[in-house]
Amino acid sequence: MKGDTTVLHRIAALTLRRARTLLLLSLVAVLAMGAVGFGAFGKLQGGGFDDPDAPSSRAQRVIEEKFGGDTNLVLLVRAGTGLDSPAAMAAGHELTEGVREAPHVSRVVSWFTTDDPALVSGDGERALVLAHVEGDPTTLADRAKTLTDAWAGDRGAVTVQAGGFAALNNDVTTQVSEDLALAEAIAVPLTLVLLVLAFGSVIAALLPLAIGLIAVLGTFAELYVLGSLTDVSVFSVNLTTALGLGLGIDYGLLLVSRFRERLAEGDEVPAALRTTVTTAGRTIAFSAATVIAALAALMLFPQFFLRSFAYAGVGVVTIAALAALTVVPALLAMLGHRVNKGRVPWAGAVRRSDAPVWGRVAHGVMRRPALTALPVLAVLLLAASPLLGATFGTPDERVLPERAESRQVSAALAEGFPGNDAAAIQIVTEGPVPPGELAPYAERLSRLDGVQRVHAGTGVYRNGRATPPGPANAALTRPDAQRLTVVSAPELKSAAAQDLVREVRAVQSPSGVNTLVGGTDAQLVDSRQAIADRLPAAVGMVVGTTFVLLFLFTGSIVQPLRALVLNTVSLTAAIGAMVWVFQDGHLSGLLGFTPMPMDTSMTVLLFCIVFGLSMDYEVFVTSRIKELHDAGADDTTAVTKGLSRTGRIVTMAAGLLAVSFFAFVSGEVSFLQMFGLGSGLAILIDAVAVRGVLVPAAMRVLGRHAWYAPRWLRRVHAKVGLDEGGGSAEPATARERTPAGV
Repeated sequence: MKGDTTVLHRIAALTLRRARTLLLLSLVAVLAMGAVGFGAFGKLQGGGFDDPDAPSSRAQRVIEEKFGGDTNLVLLVRAGTGLDSPAAMAAGHELTEGVREAPHVSRVVSWFTTDDPALVSGDGERALVLAHVEGDPTTLADRAKTLTDAWAGDRGAVTVQAGGFAALNNDVTTQVSEDLALAEAIAVPLTLVLLVLAFGSVIAALLPLAIGLIAVLGTFAELYVLGSLTDVSVFSVNLTTALGLGLGIDYGLLLVSRFRERLAEGDEVPAALRTTVTTAGRTIAFSAATVIAALAALMLFPQFFLRSFAYAGVGVVTIAALAALTVVPALLAMLGHRVNKGRVPWAGAVRRSDAPVWGRVAHGVMRRPALTALPVLAVLLLAASPLLGATFGTPDERVLPERAESRQVSAALAEGFPGNDAAAIQIVTEGPVPPGELAPYAERLSRLDGVQRVHAGTGVYRNGRATPPGPANAALTRPDAQRLTVVSAPELKSAAAQDLVREVRAVQSPSGVNTLVGGTDAQLVDSRQAIADRLPAAVGMVVGTTFVLLFLFTGSIVQPLRALVLNTVSLTAAIGAMVWVFQDGHLSGLLGFTPMPMDTSMTVLLFCIVFGLSMDYEVFVTSRIKELHDAGADDTTAVTKGLSRTGRIVTMAAGLLAVSFFAFVSGEVSFLQMFGLGSGLAILIDAVAVRGVLVPAAMRVLGRHAWYAPRWLRRVHAKVGLDEGGGSAEPATARERTPAGV
């Protein structure tokens, strides 16, 4: 990796010689990426929260292929004049036939045509029409919207509300789109204003936007290609825009601040640019590598919702780093001292090469590390403590505001239709069942605690005994498969419901036949298991790659360990706070959400993204401390001056990025609120508490050992590590006195 410094020198030389040509080629590339990326939105899909190879997913596919699909659209019918009135019955029949004749609809079951008591509420005032809408999550949402627009609402004698997975998917997709549009309307103008405040000049504030624009358009083009080849979640677009702008701010601040610093020290533009590219550029390269390492771990999970964030995250980080290392240096070469044009009144203070307040804070912490760090550490551990009681689940109707129609239908089903099978456990066999074995299997299932009844092709079973078969039982039999519906008492997605799924799976299957257990509760069990199975490998991948990268960056084995420990503290504090808020329900009245278990996928996503961004700021701070340490400064001076030089950059970058994430809290979908609040809070905790207090305290306690590495690893670092390559502003003779790793 020593050759990487040569690459940075070559980039600096190229931008000085061919700045106009490089900018012209970049413009052509941006236009091409924009043209391709525009088509990405038609390639992306909704859903993706389930493991496609899990038993519940395989069961769903068998039901789709052989039994006409499962119920995913529930129409709740209310009649003001009574369900038995001629007008209500006529309207109910019209609704049933209209839905049955609609395209892409199969397996319609209605109280108005079957008089099934499970399809009427206990008070006799509401009835159900159940249907299956065909399609993947994206087309399903569109088709559900078409159906609900046509049949839901006031229909004279009856009023119809739409629920079930299809309607819920449509409501979530619509609400998320509205929430994100509102978040961007808040975040973008505010970020632009803050950029001018942070940079102190209009021209300098535009440079991060160049990085962000290139990163976003390039990643859209990448998503178009990947979306043509595999499943990619539509939610990856939102990470692309937020992270692209955020990294543009981070990298732009680092480059512009270093360039201005060298100009203020008296360097000519060429010398200032060379130093900027070889020092800040090195930091950006390693920073990008650490963020990529964290996000790449999402590829280990089978749910394409999570993998999609890896596709988008790795792409946007890579492209942002390339733009920062090529396009911005070319712009700086063209601008020179004009980078300070369009100054605002406070420009002088912003353009200073150091932030004395951070230097004083670091010096105070290093004088009394225990007195300053232990209270901060205690507060962070207290914030992390709710994690001990955390429970995890998957999104359901409770992520929506109470006014959402699909949520109201779900509540009505739970309260008034305890016997309906819309949320039942579904069992299918992967082959024909030997004669005489289906009934005993159904009897065994019906004896389980919590099972109300079991529908099979041979009849309806309660408490281990058969009752006369229902009218729809013939639809549960195929020559090459059997389907059983287990109607249960436990509340949907409760611990008891999940335990019942495990008990159903433990029941002895008919001889020689494999059974697959599906349904909502089975999907939750399988989704949690898929994440739990791969989480250790993902965490190991993140920790391992981060450790190696930070060793190559610092030449020390202690610095990576220190960084991993402190980042873990800040991250667990942020996630613990989210458990306290979104699971335990504190602030629910203020933010307008319903408390529920933590969303498993969003929590994993939060971990990977925030861990990567924390390492981003770790590299920013450590790079300057190491530079001063290698130049011969003592530990206190290196840390104090290093934080003085980077404190403003880190806090401004973190503040600007936090604004983008906090804007998500303005929405009404709770898992987006959790992700936005958690990400923004974690970034601020890391920038202020960790970088400002815990890092200098840890460096003071470690002393010279902070830079320790065994002799054989020092030799490895000397061969494959990456140093400044002469890019430092400090004298070479001073740098040579204390080699990294000693």
